[in-house]
Amino acid sequence: MNIRAAAAADDEAIWRILEPTFRAGETYPIPRDISRDDALSYWHAPGHGVFVAEDAGAILGTYYLRANNRGGGAHVANCGYVVATSAFGRGVARAMCTHSLDQARQQSFTAMQFNFVIARRTIVARPGIYHRRTVAGGLPAPATWYRRRICNDAKPLILLNFEPAAIAKDSVKPTPPNG
Repeated sequence: MNIRAAAAADDEAIWRILEPTFRAGETYPIPRDISRDDALSYWHAPGHGVFVAEDAGAILGTYYLRANNRGGGAHVANCGYVVATSAFGRGVARAMCTHSLDQARQQSFTAMQFNFVIARRTIVARPGIYHRRTVAGGLPAPATWYRRRICNDAKPLILLNFEPAAIAKDSVKPTPPNG
């Protein structure tokens, strides 16, 4: 699998990956009826570095990397990831997550913050690749998610600290997703 910066020529493949996820309304808090152009504008927003994961010429996933905030929060990275439904279970999300952490470090971010992690999306919640993480709490999922058995809760903040002192000091073993 190769992960590279996205090009304009990748937009149709990126849309084919984003559309089912956005339409389902389960993981991104954006309108389910978002247009193709608006979805691509959201994904390629100013300040977003967009990447694609490909295998044998097929794009299997995409993610963006950005500063989580401006000003005093600009040292903390944030990402959004989507994997093609046909590629679930093939390690695409894990590969993109690992790649994004490397990219964030290369861009001098000192931490990665995930603002909204669905509990069933355990790739971020139980990483064996992280040295330190802090889960700052959970939110009850909307009632429609319970009825559709999407998740039990959402984690509003998972912070991964890249600072060498923290990594050396804390060799924390991964905990279960709800632990």
